[in-house]
Amino acid sequence: MIPPRWREGEVAVLGLARTGIAAARWLANNGFSVYASDASNPSIPDDVVREFGEIGVDSHIGGHDISRLEAASLVVVSPGIPPDATPLVAAREAGVEVVAELELAALALEATRLVVITGTNGKTTTTHLIGETLADAGVDSVVAGNIGDPLIAVASEGRSPDWAIVEASSFQLHDCHALRADVGVLTNLAPDHLDRYPGVAEYYADKKRLFQNASDESVWITCADDALVAELKGDVPGKDRFWSMSNEQPAWFDRASDRLVLDGHTLLPRSELGLLGDHNVSNALAAALVCSSIGVGPDGIATSIKQAVSLPHRMEVVTVGNVRWINDSKATNVSSTSVAIAAMGGRYVLIMGGRHKGESYSLLGPQLTGGDCVGLVAFGESAEAIRSDLVGILPVRVAENLENAVSCAASLDAPTVLFSPACSSFDQFDNYEHRGAEFKRLLVSP
Repeated sequence: MIPPRWREGEVAVLGLARTGIAAARWLANNGFSVYASDASNPSIPDDVVREFGEIGVDSHIGGHDISRLEAASLVVVSPGIPPDATPLVAAREAGVEVVAELELAALALEATRLVVITGTNGKTTTTHLIGETLADAGVDSVVAGNIGDPLIAVASEGRSPDWAIVEASSFQLHDCHALRADVGVLTNLAPDHLDRYPGVAEYYADKKRLFQNASDESVWITCADDALVAELKGDVPGKDRFWSMSNEQPAWFDRASDRLVLDGHTLLPRSELGLLGDHNVSNALAAALVCSSIGVGPDGIATSIKQAVSLPHRMEVVTVGNVRWINDSKATNVSSTSVAIAAMGGRYVLIMGGRHKGESYSLLGPQLTGGDCVGLVAFGESAEAIRSDLVGILPVRVAENLENAVSCAASLDAPTVLFSPACSSFDQFDNYEHRGAEFKRLLVSP
């Protein structure tokens, strides 16, 4: 339930990308006095500006009125704004409560049960598999969060589905305090976002917020193979359901017989899962456990998972002539690229680059040493750091931009080119989707 104290004054919405716009819209339409501001977004659509005027949102583009933030009854913060941003620091120092859009939405959808999926990698694919399987089974559910529409946009539709399947990034979890997952999934943990966090401990602490309101009714879906996950989760209340890529668990991959197993029975042969890499076997096992916990039978789970195809920019295969190009633009950290490399077989060229996020690329060295990778093309702001870390491991070429990188990779005459950047896109692109779309465009229009 929405706390009555939030209605005692003006609610400030900080950041006006998709999440902030949706939050301001819901608040205004539900009787709150709303001040919404963004210091760096000059491109808010005209129709949104008009709508804000019609529903009474006082919007401020190009800056923030700190005095209004300090006097607010609540600040709703968008995930793109770091915790040490000046407006947030000022609000907190003035004693103003700060919450994430995800928390606001969960309180607004009090009749909806939540599946919350977080982790360093695999969140989106796992969330998508769960959503598709529940939809195929006729479960009243919606997919939201980091994967698509903000959860508060679901609340704006005026109904409460039985289940919301929510992909939650660490940024979204940071200012969640009362969020309670009915079913929580932690896919894995690896260093990431070290350009935003002081260190990996702070990053993991935000992931741990998934468990902060655990109860005996909670269901926790985690990988039995990941010691970091087990340590982070600890001994919280609730029911544990594990999956494994090597050992018998409620869901596991029986490598000897090459099959995915759920609760002691064959779910499907590995050959019938049309997704590249062991990491996608892991994602499928996690999704199967969630759907089983909600009441979907194994036959329905298997049928849906068999139909799965790679999502855009996630090990997405594009064949041009005799070359198989793999668009893995979503790989924005070193661990994601490591997973992609592990899925390769045969000779290939690797393209990496973008904005550096604080990790060492030398961590990829053991995988690339004496392997099938015949060359690396580095581009963007991080190109020199990549070259420096890996030049002793394999041949490295440096390209000025993505277009040059694609041309260079094509000249190396390998049957496969893996585009798995290990960096954020923000040096040259709006986001990883923009980067991946440009990569695919270059394949047909170099």
